[in-house]
Amino acid sequence: MADEALFLLLHSEMVAGLYRAAEQGEGENGRCTTKLESMGFRVGQGLIERFTKDTARFKDELDIMKFICKDFWTTVFKKQIDNLRTNHQGIYVLQDNKFRLLTQMSAGKQYLEHAPKYLAFTCGLIRGGLSNLGIKSIVTAEVSSMPACKYYLEYSIS
Repeated sequence: MADEALFLLLHSEMVAGLYRAAEQGEGENGRCTTKLESMGFRVGQGLIERFTKDTARFKDELDIMKFICKDFWTTVFKKQIDNLRTNHQGIYVLQDNKFRLLTQMSAGKQYLEHAPKYLAFTCGLIRGGLSNLGIKSIVTAEVSSMPACKYYLEYSIS
């Protein structure tokens, strides 16, 4: 439980610190999102290396996505992804109905506009993990009602 609290606080401080620096003229808001996504990318690469070192090779991208939704997500966020969908044409949608990084601020609709800031790191986390598994992807996130969110993954196998 302490690990989870530390991760939530660290993530919150990373987001707040980057955006605070941008407001003080040290950067642009768009660069903040890019920095958070880049940090998540590197962390995702490292985590996937650790999590898959004793795992057999995956058969296809669906096995990789199942691994991300079950094992990876459970290790990082203490629960599985609630829903995984695909259009079988290169797009997966991962839905988390109670995303941990949004639950603290999900009390009111006034924070809905700030939610994307808190998803950039996780987009990078997913993209970095997939990258190390041989899948190039573009990961975007959407929040329509707090604390639920959807991650859209457009991918190509490298």
